[in-house]
Amino acid sequence: MYRFVGFYQPRGPVRLCGSCGSSTDAPAGKLDVGVDTIQHCVEGLTYLLTESSKLMISELDFQDSINVLGFPDELNTVLLQLYLDSRKELRSVLSELAPKLPSYHSLEWRLDVQLASRSLRQQIKPTVTIKLHLNQNEDRTAQVLQTDPSTLLHLIQQLEQALGEMKTNHCRRIVRNMK
Repeated sequence: MYRFVGFYQPRGPVRLCGSCGSSTDAPAGKLDVGVDTIQHCVEGLTYLLTESSKLMISELDFQDSINVLGFPDELNTVLLQLYLDSRKELRSVLSELAPKLPSYHSLEWRLDVQLASRSLRQQIKPTVTIKLHLNQNEDRTAQVLQTDPSTLLHLIQQLEQALGEMKTNHCRRIVRNMK
């Protein structure tokens, strides 16, 4: 890895590519290592840089993260400079690739109860209808959901359980690192 990063000095902006293909043949020949080794190094560097950019890791946190890997100090300096130089471009590329999810606008609900029908005179059949208004790309959409109260209660319990798990130390640590 050290020889590869020392060999690879970016001359311009860092470009992300899906697969390296034949672009790994020349460095592999010059460094006298296998093409798979070069490809794994590129994938590792790509992962390190994209995850660090995605999480907006500070310079100090990035240094702490790569110091754990046990690389020499000059390699750590090269990796830090590569991260600092490509961080803004990587964030812009990642923001373009991120899916645009709808956001909550408002909610309407109604409880309908069917008390009887022609065939059954004493039938109680409750139904909850929910109309969820969402914003997506400056457009408003509405989704109508219909369920029975027992399924709605189960959904509420599952959501409350998920919110409870968010209060655990493990989840708090993850969320803190995501910011």
